[in-house]
Amino acid sequence: MLSRRTVLKTIAAAPLGAAVACSVRPSPAARPAGPRPLPIPPLAPSIVGADGVRRFSLDAAAGTSEMIAGKRTATWGFNGAILGPTLRARRGEKVAVAITNGLGEATTVHWHGMSIPAEFDGGPHQMIEPGGSTMPTWTVEQQAATLWYHPHPHGSTQRHVLRGLAGLFLVDDDASDSLGLPKTYGTDDIPLIIQDRRFTAAGAIDESDNSKIGSLGDTIITNGIADAYLTVSTGAVRLRILNGSSGRLYNLVFADNRRFDVVASDGGLLAAPAAMRRIQLSPGERAEIVVVLRAGENLTLTSSPIDDDGGVKRSDADRFGMTDRFDILRLRAQPRLTPSVATPSTLVPSAAIPTAGAVRRSFDLQWFMINRKRMDMNRIDFEARVGGTEVWTVTNKDNWPHNFHVHDAQFHIVDIDGRRPPAQLAGRKDTVYVPPGSRVRLALRWSTHADPMYPYMFHCHLLMHEDQGMMGQFLLLRPGQQAMPMNMPMNMPMAH
Repeated sequence: MLSRRTVLKTIAAAPLGAAVACSVRPSPAARPAGPRPLPIPPLAPSIVGADGVRRFSLDAAAGTSEMIAGKRTATWGFNGAILGPTLRARRGEKVAVAITNGLGEATTVHWHGMSIPAEFDGGPHQMIEPGGSTMPTWTVEQQAATLWYHPHPHGSTQRHVLRGLAGLFLVDDDASDSLGLPKTYGTDDIPLIIQDRRFTAAGAIDESDNSKIGSLGDTIITNGIADAYLTVSTGAVRLRILNGSSGRLYNLVFADNRRFDVVASDGGLLAAPAAMRRIQLSPGERAEIVVVLRAGENLTLTSSPIDDDGGVKRSDADRFGMTDRFDILRLRAQPRLTPSVATPSTLVPSAAIPTAGAVRRSFDLQWFMINRKRMDMNRIDFEARVGGTEVWTVTNKDNWPHNFHVHDAQFHIVDIDGRRPPAQLAGRKDTVYVPPGSRVRLALRWSTHADPMYPYMFHCHLLMHEDQGMMGQFLLLRPGQQAMPMNMPMNMPMAH
């Protein structure tokens, strides 16, 4: 859907002699042709073999999609023309994913938010060449959560995601199953992958950067299409929301400003629901919310201007998309709704990560760099110890927005500029927004996935920033284990 800012600019640019009553006519590529039912990414089929391993398949290939109704757009997808199926597994299960690259260039599949051995993490060290294949195999060792997968080739991540490569990975466990939350996938448990795009007049995706935070689109794409609606048949709906955009922040609010319950963040369920009227998500962040509807009503999920302009200067707010308004999804309740139980008052307790004796590290974000260094795939920035706890201080020294993502770990936010995090940010996280001039402290505990060769990454998850080198890497080692990092060629993109 078109942003309010785009429409106002179109009006301002109209000839002075134009009739006031004339409506704004955006380009054909950007004008939705009417609401369409929200596509629900299918659950990926899997087979559990005699060895107990649950096996999935993902095939990356090019296709065409009607992101805008009536316009065919060249896209990439997994097992289809755009996006990918939702993988689903239980805590404690061993899974294997056969990945084939049917594209004309190398790509990767990174398991964002997953605790996984570094050799299967899908970062830029695990490139899959055209026609090639790989099979990451690991045991799911974390609690129920909404995770996702996407490409992570160094210097090309934004382009690959813009073309459509992304999907969800849902983890289930006994604790989440026991709660009275909506859980029928596609009926009252709905995945929402929210992205923005710009299109050429011919309907192609415009992949160029138009801001210092990368590509900002003027059309909202939800689960692969613009102008989507969802027919609701139950009294309450659980929305599993992913900000799958390259650089845009969303401030999600229902048009009537009603309350909803935030029940989960990146790494899983909160200790208790957080009653909210709006929630902000930066690229890569997830939230699960439960909203109650009345029979026969229509309700619109929107994105309103970002609170406090996201911390940027007021004069910069427009160019960073902080003042934009969008409709995200229309919810149409049927005349009769199946009753839903009330959201539980308690969910899944989460013990704080102890910080006494933790290793301390600092990360300054500035000018496409972290600690004044740009990404070098043959430089290990630090070594960490399996099972160890650490406290990271992340500071945004730019006047641009940044966020911060860590591979292999779910962290707790200790404080934001010295203040305790709000309730919706008090759970397990793997990605956090860091406004200009702000400082965020994170507490994390490493897994036991030691590997002296393959590194994990830490980076800004605004994809153009990541591509430009705002990223570093580390090895996770056992006590006494010697690092033997692999060497790889690297073509470093130039900053804009």
